[in-house]
Amino acid sequence: MSDESPLIRSLRAAVAAAPEDVPLRLHFAELLLAEGRGDEAVTEAAVALQHAPGDEAARALMVRAMGLPAAPPAPPSAPRATEPRTETPETPAETAAFDWAAAEQEIGDLVGPRFVTGDGDGLEQPLTADGSGDAGDTSAWDVDGPGAVRLADVGGMQDVKDRLEAAFLAPMRNPELRRLYGKSLRGGLLLYGPPGCGKTFIARAVAGELGASFMSISLSDILDMYIGTSEKNVHDIFETARRQAPCVVFLDELDALGAKRSRTHHSGLRNVVNQLLTELDGIDSADNDGVFVLAATNVPWDVDLALRRPGRLDRTLLVLPPDAAARDAILRYHLRDRPIESVDLGKLVKVTEDFSGADLAHLCETAAESALLDSARTGRVRMIDMKDLLGAAKQIKPSSESWFASARNVAMFANDGGMYDDLVAYLKKKRKL
Repeated sequence: MSDESPLIRSLRAAVAAAPEDVPLRLHFAELLLAEGRGDEAVTEAAVALQHAPGDEAARALMVRAMGLPAAPPAPPSAPRATEPRTETPETPAETAAFDWAAAEQEIGDLVGPRFVTGDGDGLEQPLTADGSGDAGDTSAWDVDGPGAVRLADVGGMQDVKDRLEAAFLAPMRNPELRRLYGKSLRGGLLLYGPPGCGKTFIARAVAGELGASFMSISLSDILDMYIGTSEKNVHDIFETARRQAPCVVFLDELDALGAKRSRTHHSGLRNVVNQLLTELDGIDSADNDGVFVLAATNVPWDVDLALRRPGRLDRTLLVLPPDAAARDAILRYHLRDRPIESVDLGKLVKVTEDFSGADLAHLCETAAESALLDSARTGRVRMIDMKDLLGAAKQIKPSSESWFASARNVAMFANDGGMYDDLVAYLKKKRKL
């Protein structure tokens, strides 16, 4: 705002740069309150409470910003009043301090319909989660033990599962049939598609299907400032995988690890690609029995072509935004521990077409924030409802749209050898090509 003081402007920028810094946000809210901007102070205090629900300073500031008198502390020996506290619709929220303890109790005691069926008549019981899944033993390279995640845990996306089964899992599960048909295990699998669509989760599910350990590797794990160390790191990663076999080595953001050498001016990165090619060439040797390589990228057209030659990462799988069944599962997951009522998942699934998994998580977070701020302003805790969720869906633009805009050009003009035929088929189906 043009009439803001330089200090307020500076603090606003600092809070935007460090949104999780609760003391900084509270200091900013105090200054806003001192300048008579109560509504803005309430908003900042509410966000602070979202990051630190038990922060007493944030609660006290919220009470002052809302113009509520602070509740006097009760004497230690004084019992609670026996007279019931009555409230009427005519009683303004500002007549008493917001009782956070009572609000938490109110939320905790709620038992009722959380989801409704598509027609709005039937009710569905709350979804439960077992919270299972442990990282297992780790080494210097964070080798996760065999996880509990399976492809059955991936909601929807049946086409992806079928292709994984045919191209990757079935030959590995059936060594006798593999030998009978002369099927080679040489090469790895490259997952590509828009960001936030579950490529890493699918890779973990593949490891779970194989009963294999899991190593997730990114550029920061490999690159080093000293000459030769980056290449040694690549070799050590594959040596660790051999010791931990069966093991899935997952190369995340392959476009950063294996960028086209013709476009790479840094010799260290070129050497990393060369070392990676050496390790991949040895995947079918006896020393590499039980080492499976998966990789993921949002921009496969930026990956060095040598990495995609036969015997290396020669099989590709397009991972698209979640379908209806997957969106249903993702929304259930992100709403499972939140206070919701009468949520029509069928309707929500329809209005979130083309949303990525990350977009759906953001939608649930935005809806929760809306209900939280409303509760903070009114002094009455309410549930997250369809109005919050549909309002959030209108605010959020599918993040995959920009990716498909770039991918469309590649599908039209750079589909050499049919490398992106599956992408072309999808774009034609969606009438984007």
